[in-house]
Amino acid sequence: MADTWFTSDFHFGHFNIIRYCNRPFENTEEMNACIADRMNAHVKPNDTLYFLGDFCMGSVEKVAAYRKLLNCKTIHFVEGNHDKVTRKSQSLFASWSSLSEIHVGKQGIVLCHYAMRVWPHSGRGAWQLYGHSHGNLPDDPLSLSMDVGVDSHGFCPWHFEEVQAIMKAKATAREQSPGTRVISE
Repeated sequence: MADTWFTSDFHFGHFNIIRYCNRPFENTEEMNACIADRMNAHVKPNDTLYFLGDFCMGSVEKVAAYRKLLNCKTIHFVEGNHDKVTRKSQSLFASWSSLSEIHVGKQGIVLCHYAMRVWPHSGRGAWQLYGHSHGNLPDDPLSLSMDVGVDSHGFCPWHFEEVQAIMKAKATAREQSPGTRVISE
């Protein structure tokens, strides 16, 4: 059975991201290899991966080379602010959008490169998954949203069930928090 995964912010080939995000790598080759190895160790070829932006730096040829590093056949792409060149290679991905509303089973999920305060169906239990902040945006323990970028998870993707466990804990905390008001639709 295929599994569903979420991630973002590989920044393949982006040397400055190592410094900006305090990534533990000497160079981009080491970073690229680590991220690709960890993705492939978790995400199998027939799984589904939702990638929430900032894939790589470089040419169209580099985009194709970096895409070949990943064994997963079905990668849905939600573009980020560093995907200008990757946008020219949309055919390498199963789908392309700037914001996506999906369902995994009965769970509604809004995918965007950026964190949101409210999103479609947020008052009805839909989650919002994002990247961009590289683990630096303080988490709201009562919001059904979270950063799924590689910097927030040891350069590994997030499995649907991992996200589900976090969201279940957040929903419970929200229910138990006095004065919490959810904006309904």
